[in-house]
Amino acid sequence: MAEWELRKLRILRTLRERGTVTATAEALHMTPSAVSQQLTNLAAQLGVPLLEAQGRRVRLTDARLVLAHTEAVFEQLERADAALAAYARGEAGQVRVGAFPTAVPALVVPAVRALRETHPGVTVRVREAEAAEAYDLLAAGDVDLALSLAAEAPSAADPRFTHVPLLTDPLDVALPPDHPLARAAGLTLTDLAAESWIFGGSGPWSDITRRACERAGFSPEQGHSASGWTAILAMVEAGMGVALVPRMAAGRRAGVVLRELGADRPVRHVVAAIRKGAGEAPAVDRVLRALRRTAGRAA
Repeated sequence: MAEWELRKLRILRTLRERGTVTATAEALHMTPSAVSQQLTNLAAQLGVPLLEAQGRRVRLTDARLVLAHTEAVFEQLERADAALAAYARGEAGQVRVGAFPTAVPALVVPAVRALRETHPGVTVRVREAEAAEAYDLLAAGDVDLALSLAAEAPSAADPRFTHVPLLTDPLDVALPPDHPLARAAGLTLTDLAAESWIFGGSGPWSDITRRACERAGFSPEQGHSASGWTAILAMVEAGMGVALVPRMAAGRRAGVVLRELGADRPVRHVVAAIRKGAGEAPAVDRVLRALRRTAGRAA
């Protein structure tokens, strides 16, 4: 099988277009002797004569038919150049995003929709993960960008990550509609100290609920354990207890009253994290910017 060299094939194609070695050399910023030498080498590699003398000039032999087959190669190379240029401008590429459950519908999905309109060549692959797990995935290289909670972040001195604050998400209290405090004025977390609380037995939401209540001066009595918002809100609706619910959480229920708390209102801080230096990747930067715009609207 012949060895193909694109540079020499380009010279051959230019000779076909320009007609003379001199014109070819001028077009390619080469000397005529260099053009002749490259074409002689190409003929030797292909095992067929490419040029034949015609007076003081040369012309291509019928072996120029090789160009009919190489045009497809040149076309694909042009496409590759265009794809690389789009990638370099952040207009194409794949970004893997790890996000905790409530961030997926509230932040990631709207950001992906916006990117489809502005940068359809950027593909986002979403992986749902708990807030702490998102950092493990990021450190392992399994995702390119992680959405998590500041409370779950490694130390700010950790040299592996760059953190980007996205929003402060207030926590509201979910009450059954017939609860005596469902419409009380100036409701605070302390007013609910004697309630039966619904939250997970472990994990970030358990920690957030316990910390919020402890800052308000009491330790919450856990009446039921659940980690999914559908289960938690269903139990609240049934009058089985109360729960803290992040405002950006999906799955609100008509039979649940969500009340904003007063002075002791707890919040959680949502952050994005990337590996140090990864923000220089244009596609990652595009996704991060889309998430920041979405978070700004959500806030």
